[in-house]
Amino acid sequence: MFSLTNMITALVQQGQEQPTAPIAEEIEKGTDAIRAFGNLSIDDAISKIVNSMVDFAFQLLIAVAVFYIGRFIIGKIYRMVHSIMVGRNMDASLTTFILSLIRIILYFILIVTIVGILGIETSSFLALFASAGVAIGMALSGTLQNFAGGVLILLLKPYKVGDYIAAQGYEGTVKEIQIFHTVINTIDNKAIIIPNGGLSTGSINNYSLEQYRRVDWTIALSYGTDYDKAAEAIRAIVSSDERVVEKYIEDDMEKRHQQHIEAAIEAVVPAGMAADEEKKPTWWQRLRLHRRKRKIKQALQAESTPNMILQRKDCSPFVGLAELADSSINIAVRVWTHISDYWPLYFDMNRRFYTELQQQGFSFPFPQMDVHIDRQP
Repeated sequence: MFSLTNMITALVQQGQEQPTAPIAEEIEKGTDAIRAFGNLSIDDAISKIVNSMVDFAFQLLIAVAVFYIGRFIIGKIYRMVHSIMVGRNMDASLTTFILSLIRIILYFILIVTIVGILGIETSSFLALFASAGVAIGMALSGTLQNFAGGVLILLLKPYKVGDYIAAQGYEGTVKEIQIFHTVINTIDNKAIIIPNGGLSTGSINNYSLEQYRRVDWTIALSYGTDYDKAAEAIRAIVSSDERVVEKYIEDDMEKRHQQHIEAAIEAVVPAGMAADEEKKPTWWQRLRLHRRKRKIKQALQAESTPNMILQRKDCSPFVGLAELADSSINIAVRVWTHISDYWPLYFDMNRRFYTELQQQGFSFPFPQMDVHIDRQP
């Protein structure tokens, strides 16, 4: 017990006699400064204080000037980045976030610079800030992964609001793209919130990326059916629908675009002007109407899709014998249509195949099984 007490006492005395090197140096510097200031006369002390105040005022003026100049430069950089991002049609939420982040970083650099000009040591402050940043980053690693994924999605735009996608085991229409997650609405109107980290690294099936999709059917007809007649009847059914691409997608796009222009031009005709044949429009009304039509046509032509398929591909309706099944012959039908007409065309054609093929004498089989019974005497 006595030896333990002596040991503790010795350690305390050693700590009091030999402080750590940085603390000892600071204490020694402060003591020397107090002694030197105490040895000065009153006039020297006043002169030293005045000189220190003048130096500090000069540093303060420089710091104020640097602050206003830095704020002006930050404003210029902010407006330049904003104009670049707006010119590239970047997402509004991503634009706001990046601009806020740039402003915070630039103001932080400005404040650190001003503190250094005032003579305050900033190395310890920066080290503390860096340590805090590392700790926060390790604690929020999953959240930061979602954040990085959200930035990549908003920059690369693999999908946008309104697209129908399938990802992470869910399918639905994209309702909102945020920094940390994406919200989609399923067919039965459920809101699914998916973290952006998995979306940015996983596979995404975007059904709305292309303007045209292929619609497939498999029609089962009974054995003994005349295949050539059945194929001709099916080809006539699909060709009679104007939503089906006749041969080339480019031609269908041009036809839809012209219909859009004509519908938009008809929408600007004043009510009653076209219907009332007895009342002729004045020359001023005709001039205004002509100018409005021309502006609408130019605007719609400018909005036409510039990235049309360069190589023309034959997309005529296809009808072929797909399989000789156990109870039926299966005929494959493939047509191309616009994505807005995909599901309406699919269900309408199912109905027409069932009703019109039956009316023409074709029958649809059902699964059959022949059972042979051997009777023993």
